[in-house]
Amino acid sequence: MSRQSKDPEVIEMSAKVNGLGHVGFYVRDLETMMEFYENFMGMTLTKVGPLGAFFSADPAACDHEIALINGRPSLEDPQWIQQISMRVDSLDDLRDFKRRILERGYQLDRIVSHASAIGCYFRDPENNPTEVFWLTGYTSWAQVGIPIDIDQTDEEVMSDILRSFEAVKDVEMGKPANSETVEAIRELSATASSR
Repeated sequence: MSRQSKDPEVIEMSAKVNGLGHVGFYVRDLETMMEFYENFMGMTLTKVGPLGAFFSADPAACDHEIALINGRPSLEDPQWIQQISMRVDSLDDLRDFKRRILERGYQLDRIVSHASAIGCYFRDPENNPTEVFWLTGYTSWAQVGIPIDIDQTDEEVMSDILRSFEAVKDVEMGKPANSETVEAIRELSATASSR
């Protein structure tokens, strides 16, 4: 049974998500939460940096299912979900979601290259942070989010992805990026933002 749109003009849907990618939590004590997910839950630390830490139960299949993000002001703060993230099958599906987000008037926060994926971050009707993402085929263990224009041709998008990947490809799983990589990410972000 499908729900009817509350909008008088129904927006045709072509793309849909194919599964849950990961859940992000705001945390107060990153070290304690890292120990919990690594040693108690038995997950693998895959990405770590100033933003927080990412964990996967099977890094070969999925680079992270849990994202621990610094920034929870107190344990009583009800704003602890950082994002709900879901996969899509193709770059065109991601473009379709962007189009429909804008048509519906939802808040589009950003679209970025993570090298391993392109993430489209927006707010659902109740302002919950949501991401739809497409896996690019590259493996990256860096925490990176470089602005990207997905309305370019496929070749131009993939060229931007390759630049992101080249900047972060030497980051090892579970290790923070070195200062040279951090500077390369900053430069790419500045260049992408000025377009």
